[in-house]
Amino acid sequence: MRNRTRQNHGWLLIVAPLMLLLSGCLSGLYHPSGAGPTDPNVVATLNNPLLIPVTDRDFLWVQLVDTVDDYFKIEREERNQVVGDTLTEGRIVTRAMVGSTLLEPWRSDSRPGYERLLSTVQSIRRQATIRVIPEAAGYSVEILVVKELEDLDRPEFATVGGATRRHDGSLTDGELSVDRGPVTLGWISLGRDTALEQEMLGQLRDRLTNVNRR
Repeated sequence: MRNRTRQNHGWLLIVAPLMLLLSGCLSGLYHPSGAGPTDPNVVATLNNPLLIPVTDRDFLWVQLVDTVDDYFKIEREERNQVVGDTLTEGRIVTRAMVGSTLLEPWRSDSRPGYERLLSTVQSIRRQATIRVIPEAAGYSVEILVVKELEDLDRPEFATVGGATRRHDGSLTDGELSVDRGPVTLGWISLGRDTALEQEMLGQLRDRLTNVNRR
């Protein structure tokens, strides 16, 4: 059976306790959403899509791009446009990025606690898709963040390497092959990162609220 994780048990026994201390979120460690019941970063659940009562679509778009850019690199933008008498839907698609680890505190795509620890010991990547849907009272902004786990043909630190002779009777040329390491077979869906979606929606709301108060 394919082992879909990267394992190095000796390394984990030494580093894992330090990771737990640095994460600073033991209460939320085993919650798949990344947000434990006492996580101070998630106070309330915002609607997703979130209705933004802003009529200036250019202003909203600038604030939205600035928010997304704090977490991901944007790959494609499709702004809201007036086509005939219809205002089209806007869309932002980001690049799929390997999750930030405990050693990369300056990056924000992995939330503190469980998610950042998981990205440290596994190969996790995330990608975001944002929809800006015109409404009568403004715009509905939907943020969808998908999370994926790298699928390998074998563990990265397997004790038996590929440069070993075979003794099963197969014909070989007598030369040892060079082990190039595990091969990526693809990426396994882990569902949505709802905690990160909430954080991004909250930051967008705060940006618009703080600007309107000036």
